[in-house]
Amino acid sequence: MAAKPILLPYQQRWIEDKSPLKIVLKARQIGFSFALAFEGVMEAIEAPCNVLMLSASLRQSRELMEKVYQHLRALNILAGDVIERPRENAEEVAVSIGGGHHSRIICLPASPDTVRGFSGHIFLDEFAFHRDDRAIWRAIYPTVTRGYKLRIASTPNGKQNLYYELWRHGKGFSRHKVDIYDAKAQGLPVDIDTLRDGISDPDAWAQEYECQFLDEATAFLTFEMIDGCEDPNASVSGNVLGPYDYYLGVDVGRKHDLTVLWAVAVNGAIMTTRLVHVLERAPFREQREVLFSILPHVRRACIDATGIGAQLAEECQEAFGTYRVEAVTFTGTVKESLAIALRRRFEDRLIRIPAQREIRDDLHSVRKVTTAAGNIRFDAERTDDGHADRFWALALAVHAASSPYQKTEYISVQRRRVAVRGAW
Repeated sequence: MAAKPILLPYQQRWIEDKSPLKIVLKARQIGFSFALAFEGVMEAIEAPCNVLMLSASLRQSRELMEKVYQHLRALNILAGDVIERPRENAEEVAVSIGGGHHSRIICLPASPDTVRGFSGHIFLDEFAFHRDDRAIWRAIYPTVTRGYKLRIASTPNGKQNLYYELWRHGKGFSRHKVDIYDAKAQGLPVDIDTLRDGISDPDAWAQEYECQFLDEATAFLTFEMIDGCEDPNASVSGNVLGPYDYYLGVDVGRKHDLTVLWAVAVNGAIMTTRLVHVLERAPFREQREVLFSILPHVRRACIDATGIGAQLAEECQEAFGTYRVEAVTFTGTVKESLAIALRRRFEDRLIRIPAQREIRDDLHSVRKVTTAAGNIRFDAERTDDGHADRFWALALAVHAASSPYQKTEYISVQRRRVAVRGAW
């Protein structure tokens, strides 16, 4: 009886692909961690090298290391016990081939500190689920540019992560895709109907087994809305001088969040972004100086006066008047009103924003959540690029432009009577 192959066809194609950069979009539980471990072992025994394999959690890294040991044991039997392992533990194994070249295979949970300074081939397992994925990418990029191989594998996890961007737009990658139907057709022993019935969640099935990137159901502003309002005429570094009316929104942060100043120009029904100024961990003195340089050129501004923003908003009101500066305290009701008004602008495509990744991700990060008590809450994950600070700055700018105050001039009744007598 013929022996069954160790690898299924889609696993074999992945192994045989020797491209420097590879990425795979895969269904869950189809054996790709097994294939990654095999490829890492083959790299280690074919030539002296270091192989670093990062998983989304400690448990997953330990399981990946078990697969590495499984392949080493099997290959050693086939090769006649020439593969030595002079050092091995739950995280690392040193491999020596017949007392000749030496290699290392390391399996760890994902962390930017783990990767920084590492020289060798890098395998990222379930990369869409890695915390600090952008920091990890910044840390590994110098390694990639020095000629080492990079392998990325993952099941989809929405669109708000670096894996999605690399899969859709990354340059130089050899791409593989295997959904559950492909895997079954190529020999994976699985009952698809039973598996689908066990999940009983169409969205989860579509994302985890059909390889669809689902994120729009929970996003308050979908990527389709955001893409429809991106415009090359919008700018993050323009000026607020010119023939249009300008309105400013300011979301205030200090140590943990960004301070973002977002100015829009209003021309008829269209609001076009003219300025997105981001201040990171800037002292209030610097924030005040930037605000005071812009406020004389805008018709109206709305400033976040919640917590640490209260003093800044008060100083701006004292200097420029309450007709020009409105202090907005964020409550649940206020945030809901601001968010809904902003969404209407995107739905009707009456707003223009720059096509910039940080802006796109920030706007898309906000989720509308209903609490157990039935209250509506708008929330976003805190990342290196902020905590939806651009979203709220733009929402404040839209609010400033939607209900502009006009400066009121007063003349005393006595002065008016004198003027009238003089006219007689």
